Amino acid sequence: MNALYPLEKKIQPLETRKARRSVFIEKCTQHGEMIAAMSSGILVLLAYLWGNPSSYLSTVLFLLAYVIGGFAKAKEGIQTLVHEKELDVNLLMIFAAIGAAMIGYWLEGSMLIFIFAVSGALESYTVAKSERDLSNLIKMKPETARILDEHGQEREVRIEELKKDDLMIVRPGERIAADGIVQEGFSSVDQSMITGEPLPAEKEPNDEVFAGTINGSGSLVVKVTRAGEESVFAKIIRHIEQARNEVPVTQTRIERLEKVYAKAVLGITALLLVLPHYLLGWNWSETVYRAMVFLVVASPCALVASIMPAVLSAISNGARKGILFKSGYQLEMLSDARVVAFDKTGTLTQGKPKVTDFLVFQEMARDELLAAVGSIESLSEHPIAQAIVRFAQKTKEKWSRPSELQAITGWGVKAKYQGEIWRIGKPKMFGNMDGEISQVVEKMEQEGKTVVLVEKTGKVVGLIALQDTVRPEAKAIVQQLKQMGLKVAMLTGDQQVTAEAIAKEVGIDLVYSDCLPEDKVSIVKDLRERFGKVVMVGDGVNDAPALATASIGVAMGGAGSDVALETADLVLMNDDLDRIPQVLRLGKRVQRIVKQNMALALTVICLLILANFLQVMTLPFGVIGHEGSTLLVILNGLRLLR
Repeated sequence: MNALYPLEKKIQPLETRKARRSVFIEKCTQHGEMIAAMSSGILVLLAYLWGNPSSYLSTVLFLLAYVIGGFAKAKEGIQTLVHEKELDVNLLMIFAAIGAAMIGYWLEGSMLIFIFAVSGALESYTVAKSERDLSNLIKMKPETARILDEHGQEREVRIEELKKDDLMIVRPGERIAADGIVQEGFSSVDQSMITGEPLPAEKEPNDEVFAGTINGSGSLVVKVTRAGEESVFAKIIRHIEQARNEVPVTQTRIERLEKVYAKAVLGITALLLVLPHYLLGWNWSETVYRAMVFLVVASPCALVASIMPAVLSAISNGARKGILFKSGYQLEMLSDARVVAFDKTGTLTQGKPKVTDFLVFQEMARDELLAAVGSIESLSEHPIAQAIVRFAQKTKEKWSRPSELQAITGWGVKAKYQGEIWRIGKPKMFGNMDGEISQVVEKMEQEGKTVVLVEKTGKVVGLIALQDTVRPEAKAIVQQLKQMGLKVAMLTGDQQVTAEAIAKEVGIDLVYSDCLPEDKVSIVKDLRERFGKVVMVGDGVNDAPALATASIGVAMGGAGSDVALETADLVLMNDDLDRIPQVLRLGKRVQRIVKQNMALALTVICLLILANFLQVMTLPFGVIGHEGSTLLVILNGLRLLR
């Protein structure tokens, strides 16, 4: 058995072998297309240099150029014809080249094949280049992991064998094989491919790490929480693949138009093979030649290539920056957005309340009160209680455990501490406040703060005010969105006073408070009817219904929370609000570049057709003009990679 183990280690997982085989075949195909195109060009050049187009050797060289350069495109066109019963641009080009040869224009026909082959090879190359981020992600997928077995022995296992709660050993420089929680060790981890963060994140016990990220100089022991296809890394790959393969609406329309257009071009070409001879007095040679030129220049190659390279480039650009698009459809929708609606807690704010004010009454010592409050609230898991505990840790007084703790649901807590009865909770829980304390409470609440009172043996002895702090960048982000001509709204379950205070701080005019999840859905629908397409930004948990209802749902991913990844159309992996204006600008850039491409393609087609009917266009120049425009729109789309 031990003798077989080295062989077993060499056996790669089936999915990995398939992925590598697919990448290998794709590379061979790309290189093969370029080699075929270059070989075709060399054969055309040799036939031309021979100097005698009618000789047997020249004819053989031209034929070889046709076969070698046109085989891939002819095969693709025939497959479309056989399986889909439709014509495409590939067959149009092949028909044009064959037609040119039939009337004796071997050089022009072979040049058409050569340039068309080069164009196809470059298109394959540029589209593959736009997808390189996903390819890089796939390469980052670890294949094996080291785990500690039940006897404390270290052994290597395939990634598919990892299970939840396994303990992984991650050495310096290794890729982490599964999502997990650090149990032992300290290190920095490069997780830019998950979160988009440019700098490594420091990791210590109880910190979360993700599959595919790179460990730094320290060793870690990690307890597996999600392995295999359940990891954030696997879900990101799955969603980016889905986004690559999902065709935008505009592209679908263009592809439907292409099928009708190709038939129309062939029909018009058939008429042009006959009518100009009788109606315009052209000789048969000129008539057929012009029909072949028309067949070339009227082909919609550039129009078809106007959209997908741009969309794929934008998706690739976003993936590098921690912006996960679920499909190309959202890129089209973003360009028409009119409203950006934000959830408050965890989106515009940090989502963690902090103590802003701590007041002591009844001449009680501050540290004594802090120790009492901290001791009592330490037994509660409520976010406000935890914030108070963190603040109370500043005291030097010793804490002691309270007894008879009783939670008063929706109000606060009651406990016996050092022999006396204490109550901590909402102001409405206390009916014995004097006028001065009531005024302070009212003032704090008007400032948008949450007020908690502390009572000892029937007397209010302290006041604690807390506030969920606004993200430092929130105000600037809202200002940028307004400058872009967008309406900005805030939806929150908080009371009106708190909501308006936060909205005023960040500069939001449309404020909706006291919202339950179903209320947010109604508000999003109303905003969409009043203004147009709505972008809803939330934390991906309690905002799920509103995210699904909005035109585009954007989730603050929390470095890849499950709910965010599954619910929203677009996920900000690093919870970075700065990405919101970038995303909207990217959507507008995509739309602008697609429109530029389509305008260029249609303009070139019309000009070439007109020049052909005026008999000032030769077949070689028609080929150069047509295929050149195709390359231009592809390269223009690739600008979105930056």
